[in-house]
Amino acid sequence: MTDLSQSPAWVALKAHYDEIKDSHMRDLFREDPERFSRFSTSLNDILLDFSKNRITDTSFQLLLDLARQSDVEGWRDRMFSGDRVNCTESRAVLHTALRNRSNTPVLVDGENIMPKVNAVLEQMRGFTERVRSGEWRGYNGHRIQSIVNIGIGGSDLGPQVVCESMKPYAQRGLKAYFVSNADATHLVETLKQVEPETTLFIISSKSFTTQETMLNARSARQWFVDLVGNEKAVAKHFVAVSTNVEAAREFGIDPKNVFEFWDWVGGRYSLWSAIGLPIALYLGMDHFEDLLQGAHEMDQHFAQAPLEKNMPVILAMLGIWYNNFFDAQSHGIMPYSQYLQRLPAFLQQLDMESNGKTIDRDGHRVEYLTGPIIWGESGTNGQHAFFQLLHQGTKPVPSDFLIPCLSQNPLGLHHRVLVSNCLAQTRALMLGKKYTEAVEEMKAQGVSDEEINSVIAHKVFDGNKPSNTIMFKKLDPRTLGSILAMYEHKVFVQGVIWNINSFDQWGVEYGKVLAGQIQKDLAQLGQVDHHDSSTNGLINYRKHFYFNIKDYKKSD
Repeated sequence: MTDLSQSPAWVALKAHYDEIKDSHMRDLFREDPERFSRFSTSLNDILLDFSKNRITDTSFQLLLDLARQSDVEGWRDRMFSGDRVNCTESRAVLHTALRNRSNTPVLVDGENIMPKVNAVLEQMRGFTERVRSGEWRGYNGHRIQSIVNIGIGGSDLGPQVVCESMKPYAQRGLKAYFVSNADATHLVETLKQVEPETTLFIISSKSFTTQETMLNARSARQWFVDLVGNEKAVAKHFVAVSTNVEAAREFGIDPKNVFEFWDWVGGRYSLWSAIGLPIALYLGMDHFEDLLQGAHEMDQHFAQAPLEKNMPVILAMLGIWYNNFFDAQSHGIMPYSQYLQRLPAFLQQLDMESNGKTIDRDGHRVEYLTGPIIWGESGTNGQHAFFQLLHQGTKPVPSDFLIPCLSQNPLGLHHRVLVSNCLAQTRALMLGKKYTEAVEEMKAQGVSDEEINSVIAHKVFDGNKPSNTIMFKKLDPRTLGSILAMYEHKVFVQGVIWNINSFDQWGVEYGKVLAGQIQKDLAQLGQVDHHDSSTNGLINYRKHFYFNIKDYKKSD
């Protein structure tokens, strides 16, 4: 057994769980009229209501005891101060420095990194203002109307979720597209929507060698050159976010248009860096800095607020409660905002790539559950897709519901209906419906006793399904920055509790190695027999069609 599951705080939580596991939230609310005020907290215009959880005052304090026992505060301070908390790669983790709007010194190996951070922000401001104003034009004098970001993972999902969420703040006449998949369809279908003379491509790859990104980048470059017939025009339509200036120059990009970031910026935490260039182009640098400001305010809250009122800590410890004591192996993200439709995908990478680990920081295999499966969909669409499982399924799914008080698009009764659905779902999940209530309801509808008896079991809801509600005034750049930073810190806290490194991703790297080997096999004539029988069979099946269909374009 590992130390965690034998620790005093963990043992106390296990004993407490055994005492209250059958308690119902319906009863907890009835017994405590002040439950909402005690189990909610806020930052600026963001309210976190965590009262609809299967906790008591004792539960809450025991969870915070576990946080203190695990030295969450100490690890938090080490991360902010630039210690190498990414132990397997010996790197600092300082995405918080990228949005350090207070500009207080942040040291890495004795060097204050803020001048470098500020220099890149100034470079981004100068470039984005030239593009947005029309000063920067394409090779034949046309204004830029389309931005195509080519990246993958955090270099794609981070900028994409912000641009999608912040559409009301975008410059009119400017469109943003995101290409990430190695499937040529993603690039081809995107290129159908743009014109070469009005498109700016951003190649986002720290090393300028990422396979999927460079595959798409080279194909986009070829498409561009084939249409305009001018290699030199590449410099007016391609820029890079990378540390490999020489490789970008060989690609045809002017070194002045290569934007730097550093090894202490993890991919899934990188939207705050120059990886956010498409955000700054699409929204404007002022709005990008509002996004940074909102994240910085959440950073300060995380660093300074007592654990009892600390939003990331509270969300993290509730997640531990369900994941490790109630055996809830997934967590739902339900944004009641169409603009936030990509948030579940962004949080999938943030959470699952960070905490999907079986080995702790000391090199030992853990003997408890670590990161949950993250999934979700925007409301109200999710209600008509998978909420049946939430209400009456056999699997516990704690969920976060996010809802703005004010709509960016006030139209008739739309937003009132949206908010009412969001609040009704969390209430229904908590309350459930008793047998007697279901009978009374059906009798009031004039249903016969015989019909009631035949279907009544299907009308009963256990309830007691936990949820957090994150309500905010309006979805704007500052608020979005705070929300994204809140989830980043939540994931970090859970990693601390589980004693795992949340900042590497060796499983992803292993898949890349195997893909490289198989790619070579796919290009060779003849049968393959040196893998397992399944992989051999699949490779040979594909090669049968690839090499034997005469009219298929063998370009790969």
